[in-house]
Amino acid sequence: MAKDTVEVLIEGGTATPGPPLGPALGPFGINMMQVVEEINKKSADFAGMKVPVKVTIDRDTKDF
Repeated sequence: MAKDTVEVLIEGGTATPGPPLGPALGPFGINMMQVVEEINKKSADFAGMKVPVKVTIDRDTKDF
């Protein structure tokens, strides 16, 4: 079970599939909109603040 980790800095509740998240996650072939929605849901309370985000991806199952 190989896992990769992507770390980016986004503004709370405003993640998009564009940079910096999109280019960092694109090569892994995961559903980008699911990741964006989950990040926005979990970071909504931090609106207006820069939030470090760590996404761990299972290469085999494409789960995050």
